[in-house]
Amino acid sequence: MTMRNLESIERREIWDGVTARMVEGERMTLAIVEIAPGKRVPEHRHDNEQIGFVIEGTVTFTVGDETRTLGPGGSWRILSNVAHHVEVGPNGAIVAEAYAPIRADWSAIPLLEPSEPTWPRKAPDFP
Repeated sequence: MTMRNLESIERREIWDGVTARMVEGERMTLAIVEIAPGKRVPEHRHDNEQIGFVIEGTVTFTVGDETRTLGPGGSWRILSNVAHHVEVGPNGAIVAEAYAPIRADWSAIPLLEPSEPTWPRKAPDFP
């Protein structure tokens, strides 16, 4: 399918309290990730390059030896196989991330039912 609304995209629980809705092309994945308040994404690494930015909330990202707290508009770049982890602020966070090549490893994670996303908030006159 070429175009969809976010609420129609199935979610995957990547880690406890971390869900992602993904749109995939042939060579890249775009994910909108919702992270519950106070959660920690454990240190990991992957072959995929990863770039992203914070939509809402705060995250403290450690990429390699660099640690920084980011709020809305803060961005990151993670090269292939660089260790990284994230600690999420008390209000949770919503982030947008792109991966290349696609996150094939996430395909094995069971799908959750589609649900209303936390973001974006719909304007009253928009379907």
